[in-house]
Amino acid sequence: MVDRRTGTSLARLGLTGSGAGQTLTDLGWWNDDGPVRGAEEIMWALARSPDQELALRAVERLARTKPWPEIEKALHDDAGLRGRLFATLGSSTALGDHLISHPDRWLLLADTPERRNPAPGLEQRTANLLRAVGADPSAPPPGSAGGARATVTGSDGVAALRLAYRDELLGLASADLAAVGNPALPVMEVDDVAAQLADLAEAAITAALAIAMAEHDPPDEMRIAVIGMGKCGGRELNYVSDVDVIFVAEPGGDLTQPATKIASRVMRVAGEACFEVDANLRPEGKQGALVRTLDGHVSYYKRWAKTWEFQALLKARPIAGDPALGRFYIDAVGPLVWHAAERDDFVTDVQAMRRRVLDHIPSDKQERELKLGRGGLRDVEFAVQLLQLVHGRADESLRSPSTLEALAALSAGGYVGRDDGANLAASYRFLRLLEHRLQLQKLRRTHLLPATDDTDGLRWLARAARIRSDGRRDVVGVLLAEWKRNAGRVSRLHEKLFYRPLLTSVSRLAAEGADGTAGQLSPDAAKARLAALGWVSPDGALGHLRSLTGGVSRAAAIQRTLLPVLLDELANSPDPDRGLLAYRRVSEALADTPWYLRLLRDEGAVAQRLMILLGTSALVPDLLGRAPEVLRMLATNSAGASPELTRDPTEVAVALRTTVARQPTPEIAVATARSYRRHEMLRIACADLLGLIDVEDVCVALSSLTDAVVASTLDAVVSARTDDPPATIAVIGMGRLGGYEMSYGSDADVLFVCEPRGGATDHEAAKWSTGIVERVRKLLGSPSPDPALPIDADLRPEGRNGPLVRTLGSYREYYARWSEMWEAQALLRARPIAGNAELGDAFTELIDPIRYPSDGIPEKAVAEIRRIKGRVDAERLPRGADRTTHTKLGHGGLADVEWTVQLLQLQHAGDMPELRTTSTLEGLREAREAGLISMEDSDELIAGWRSATRARNAIMLVKGKPGDQLPRSGREQSAVAAALGYPAGGDPGVFTDDYRRTARRARAVVERVFYGWEDSEKSGGPRR
Repeated sequence: MVDRRTGTSLARLGLTGSGAGQTLTDLGWWNDDGPVRGAEEIMWALARSPDQELALRAVERLARTKPWPEIEKALHDDAGLRGRLFATLGSSTALGDHLISHPDRWLLLADTPERRNPAPGLEQRTANLLRAVGADPSAPPPGSAGGARATVTGSDGVAALRLAYRDELLGLASADLAAVGNPALPVMEVDDVAAQLADLAEAAITAALAIAMAEHDPPDEMRIAVIGMGKCGGRELNYVSDVDVIFVAEPGGDLTQPATKIASRVMRVAGEACFEVDANLRPEGKQGALVRTLDGHVSYYKRWAKTWEFQALLKARPIAGDPALGRFYIDAVGPLVWHAAERDDFVTDVQAMRRRVLDHIPSDKQERELKLGRGGLRDVEFAVQLLQLVHGRADESLRSPSTLEALAALSAGGYVGRDDGANLAASYRFLRLLEHRLQLQKLRRTHLLPATDDTDGLRWLARAARIRSDGRRDVVGVLLAEWKRNAGRVSRLHEKLFYRPLLTSVSRLAAEGADGTAGQLSPDAAKARLAALGWVSPDGALGHLRSLTGGVSRAAAIQRTLLPVLLDELANSPDPDRGLLAYRRVSEALADTPWYLRLLRDEGAVAQRLMILLGTSALVPDLLGRAPEVLRMLATNSAGASPELTRDPTEVAVALRTTVARQPTPEIAVATARSYRRHEMLRIACADLLGLIDVEDVCVALSSLTDAVVASTLDAVVSARTDDPPATIAVIGMGRLGGYEMSYGSDADVLFVCEPRGGATDHEAAKWSTGIVERVRKLLGSPSPDPALPIDADLRPEGRNGPLVRTLGSYREYYARWSEMWEAQALLRARPIAGNAELGDAFTELIDPIRYPSDGIPEKAVAEIRRIKGRVDAERLPRGADRTTHTKLGHGGLADVEWTVQLLQLQHAGDMPELRTTSTLEGLREAREAGLISMEDSDELIAGWRSATRARNAIMLVKGKPGDQLPRSGREQSAVAAALGYPAGGDPGVFTDDYRRTARRARAVVERVFYGWEDSEKSGGPRR
């Protein structure tokens, strides 16, 4: 039933509290049927308040004050007052309390002539605050000769300044919020609000200085200036923020101590009355002198200052005290700022500072952090400051302390793309608006969005920021979507500009001469640009460009045409330095190949793909030097497909064995096989990095390729023997090879089995076969220009101490008498890959009862497998490895998933033939079909295996050598993320977080399915 007192109209207006109707009736604005005649506009203004109930409760308190009749009368006539009052009361409890405590200040919200003409500015605000403490606004500034001094000092001065400051804040905030309460009122841009807040901070510091000067009464010759830093210096201050300052005083000597006392008093007065004053950006930080002379500052910055201190000085400007001394300070230290980019490791230092900020944010708050988190305000500021420092020395137009002004100058000067600059500015303004609204609520310093489950808090914030529903989503949905969109855009553009910004005039780099001719970048400017682009070694990059484009040859001319495009592509890759070096080496190696540069020039897809590959992978350029023909495979057909890169593994294996079989000697045959393998590994790696084949296809292709190489090598060695073979040989693939799960860095795990023929004894057969096998291993593992294929037989009976080759009978006897559970487990992935097919089948028939026991395995054996797995977990993880991101032995990694599948096979494959597969993923799918594991658990384990395998492959592709530990940071982390398909220039931490999340879920399944820990918990036993 509808409550007739509140009614549907009140609910429509957002006033659903039980006492709202009565309060509005008492105010004379509402009756049972709707708004009282003449109060309609008041009610609609109240309804537009961000928090209507909060605003109504504040009005109820305000109505008890003496000026209320005058206020209430004005509300009927003054649209500006209505909008400002209700928006302010519904946005800020702190300012509402101030107004109720000082109700005569309501005129600050009214449409008075003072508000409209002129609008309050720095001069007026300073005069207001100086008058509040009894200082003469027309006198010279406090801190200068004959400067104004307060007549209201001590605690009275602090109280007077506090009240005046809060009055100014109320007037400014109400103007900022006016359009929230009345859309017809002017909208203040967030940068204008921030600038006026900085003006107000200047005025407050000036008034505090007037108090301090009056209290300490220093000698007339002492001058002191306050230098604004940070957001105050940049005129982009928040509602609630520390005000960063540096104090400089003259003449020093005996007057340093009085100046220090004055500076300390300024900080205390302002801190008690208005805001915290932070002087930690001064030379030597907290450990340094609070006040220094001008010479003292200059000497420090010339000799001792760190990179971050020059970055901080970007925003330095005089805000209070002696104006001349402030100007002298800026004139003296300003030139030093613009030489900071010449320092060694300058860019690295700035980037490291940003990463340290991120590292100190609690993980549970990163997603809600407007200022410091990824995609937050600090990302914009750091990116802009880095580009200012790099390019500001030569271009004075970039030297603004304001983030938005500097960003506009960077865009106008071509240092940032116009679209990128506009998008970054728009997102910055949006984030600052949310920050302002959050801080206004209680006048507390905060940068945290409400939690996603705090619907009321999010709704209030959305309404305070003038966000409206879009027809599909309510205001909360729109707010969260806009926050995500803008944070994502900032993060993407920050990475692009801060780490690898595009160089719009890159074509000038390619043709730049050693002496830097007119209209071209000088060598120093070129190095600065390359450093900002992300090249760690600009000198090296410039050398590569000169080498590629020097001279008058046709190749140099083509390179000069190609390089602008190629450098743009490389700048977006994780490692431009390595990519450019690799491109130079490839170009030099193929200098006499007529089709190479023509292919890059005429096939845009080839050039683009090659830069992605070279800038991401160390393995690809290593393989490419002796397999340049693979470049042709990077081309696409008319349909945009790449059929050459995605060949069928069976087709490849047949072609390899056919080609090798035609070679006259084992040495030539194996060289051919290894060369073919290089070519195919490169093809697979290219397809993998370009996202053209799935991880399972990669593993099958590499395993099938290994099968063919081993088989063709064995055939070549056996065929070369002139004696009558006394034995047949079969090669049994084990481990990842047996499971069709090889990665780029995998050894070939095998067993060798032989069988006598022609009346030979077992000893003769084994001896002859061992010679053959050792020859095969030597040929495949010996040094060569082509990658070696190590043959690992350590899974054989007795391991390294056992014979390399055994007869079938010897295997039978060993497994019957001596084999242990781990060997049965290892045999689960055994499959014949080379040699005599009948012998391979016989070996399979021999081991099937061992690996697929008809009655499964007893609990004792299960416990033993779990014990061994626990020992592996505890002992084999390398020292210093991170268990959450180790792809092989870490939680949720390959070993976890594979052991879980293998335990299920040992327990059930005896009476479930469908489980008899060497493939981990196939085993999981069959276990799910058989009801041994739920679909959800199967999906989690498959996701964990795929994630770990992809990451492991990516590590090899990026580093050029095998590895199981995900990189923790830096370019390798970015490259691994890029190799896995994460956006170029994005945050590589997203990839690491995704990996950990997937591994964590897989590990939870392993703990239940493999270890049975959940069952122990349910029975009341120990979890472990």
